[in-house]
Amino acid sequence: MTTPGFGADVLLSLLVVALALAAYSRLRAITIDGIYPPTGTRRAVDGTTVHFVDVPADRPDAPVLVFIHGASGNLHDPMLALRARLQGRYRLIFVDRPGHGWSQRAGRGDAAPAAQAGRIAGLMSDLGIGRAIVIGHSWGGSVAAAFAVHHPEKTAGLVFLSPATHPWEGGVTWYYRLAAMPVIGRIFCEVLVLPVGKLARDRGIRSVFSPAEPPEDYAEDAHIDLSLRPATFRANAEDIADLFGHVTELSPRYREISAPTTIIADDADSIVYTHIHAVGLERDIAGARFIRVKGAGHMPHHTRTDTVVAAIDEVAGRAATPAETVA
Repeated sequence: MTTPGFGADVLLSLLVVALALAAYSRLRAITIDGIYPPTGTRRAVDGTTVHFVDVPADRPDAPVLVFIHGASGNLHDPMLALRARLQGRYRLIFVDRPGHGWSQRAGRGDAAPAAQAGRIAGLMSDLGIGRAIVIGHSWGGSVAAAFAVHHPEKTAGLVFLSPATHPWEGGVTWYYRLAAMPVIGRIFCEVLVLPVGKLARDRGIRSVFSPAEPPEDYAEDAHIDLSLRPATFRANAEDIADLFGHVTELSPRYREISAPTTIIADDADSIVYTHIHAVGLERDIAGARFIRVKGAGHMPHHTRTDTVVAAIDEVAGRAATPAETVA
């Protein structure tokens, strides 16, 4: 027989636990903000704030490189891997995508790669940059592709790293679908993500680098904990949950892309299906070069940095001549 009030007591206990976890999450998010503050410049673009790091070149006519990070990350991931190798020879622009790192998000519409590409195009215009070579990793590859489709006049060249750009078989991980839901998703993010986030974070890092090993102190140096803040986790979930629909609509237009293009991916990538995305880009973009890197995992900019740097240099050579440098 059920004791009178037992059900109410259980519900009250669950509510107390949920409130405690939510309070912990809020305090932990504030702590993370303090540990990993903005390191670059914040500028209003199209009504929202974009956070970016602008590294000048040694000469004013050097090509410009714009780096677009993947899911569950921020501008520190590509910057950690590539800044030291490219600094001086190029002007480097590392950008936090909307809702990630320290860039604001206007709403669910910002989950569209085309919207994120538009924000980057607006930032380039504000900075007086006419054209750039765009480097997109993983989810950021969809933004690079959207940028080339919608802003061809600003696209000097493209480098795709383990890109996610085409419709794929299967769905997405359940917790991303849950976190992206209107009401229950917000509760999930506010209550549960940070309390269990560190264990999932470390496992996720090992997974994206496998079979290679992540760099020592990668989570700290790449400011990965920023992605565990409730609002950021939710933005990331929206990006992932909505991507299939967006690339289904956008991918037929990849044939319009004419910029010099190189794709770098590992056939054994366990995060993104290389045979669908990278192979699809090679098929769809005339003249695209596909470099297969064995054992690189999903993070070739960290695990095959020499190959990535050489590919950027090669695309830059095709994108500009002495008479036509990238502004």
